[in-house]
Amino acid sequence: MPSATLDFQKLCRHFNLKGNFISGAPYGNGHINDTYLLQMNNGGRIESWILQRINHNVFKNPAKVMDNIARVTQHIRKKLEDSNEPDVNRKVLTCMPASDGKYYYQDEAGSYWRAYIFIREAVSHDICSGPELAQEAARSFGRFQKLLSDFPAASLHETIPWFHHTPRRLATLEEAIKTDSAGRCTLAKPEIDFVMARRKLTVAITDPLENGIIKPRVTHNDTKMNNVMIDSKTGKGICVIDLDTVMPGSVLYDVGDLIRSSAITTAEDQQDLSKVDMDISRFEAVIRGYSETAGEFLAPVERDLLAMCGRVITFTIGIRFLTDYLSGDVYFKTNRPNHNLDRTRVQLKMVSKMEENYGAMQKIVTQHCR
Repeated sequence: MPSATLDFQKLCRHFNLKGNFISGAPYGNGHINDTYLLQMNNGGRIESWILQRINHNVFKNPAKVMDNIARVTQHIRKKLEDSNEPDVNRKVLTCMPASDGKYYYQDEAGSYWRAYIFIREAVSHDICSGPELAQEAARSFGRFQKLLSDFPAASLHETIPWFHHTPRRLATLEEAIKTDSAGRCTLAKPEIDFVMARRKLTVAITDPLENGIIKPRVTHNDTKMNNVMIDSKTGKGICVIDLDTVMPGSVLYDVGDLIRSSAITTAEDQQDLSKVDMDISRFEAVIRGYSETAGEFLAPVERDLLAMCGRVITFTIGIRFLTDYLSGDVYFKTNRPNHNLDRTRVQLKMVSKMEENYGAMQKIVTQHCR
């Protein structure tokens, strides 16, 4: 639904956002949900809010999504308040209750909405500009996990079943290949062959997790660079956002996805593959920053897999993009023909680069995570 047709004032009333409505406009460039920035005049003071329409085609039970988010953010907020952290509203997402007390509102058309306090004087980065930013993002996600290290992970809802379960993702891909509903398998044959040659990689994390060797923890599951808010003045990470996929899982999922999104040297939909490379200095920055805030609770088996986890998650995301391409682009938003195939190719090129750099990556993990 275009933003021009939305009744922002009505939505504001459902969330008890005080003041007079000024404006509402699309905000950010997320692939899944529709996000809007609202501005209100509250007694002469301009206040900003984030309003989001939850994609209930992706998140089949938005109520469970919001239950997870509310409980996790309340846990973090209490930790911050107990330690006398200043400016807590900038350091953890603040869910605004709707008029019925729930943390979401369902409109007449069946759409689910939520509202957050806008985190002021902070920015997010779609692309990692260098090691310093990678390290700061890693510190932020490590701190997020540390604050939740005593949260009962098993009590959270699984908002997207088998989200980072690589063997399941491979099985879904194989079904998409078999069906070939969009008639695209021939165009993607090199990518399909690349994936099938690396089938053994799919169980590197799931097997130890399912066998009890790795402890399930609260994980973010979407640790892209742009899911950390960076203070505009200090350059320090202040808040982890986009918590739709907070679920029980392995911290290796989170570290791996951060490596995937920060070590790449170009946009994730780059069409010129000659520009796609892995910056080993950014990988080291992620490992260094993450170990500073999360290192004390990592088990030895988790440390042993830190050099591998980036490759596994990059491979998993590549499988997801390829599956969506073969299925006719039904999950990820696309802006051009073959957009998901371009995304696939970038991820698989990064898998190759991580294979080439694996020895160096292992040495870096040993150096920083003893």
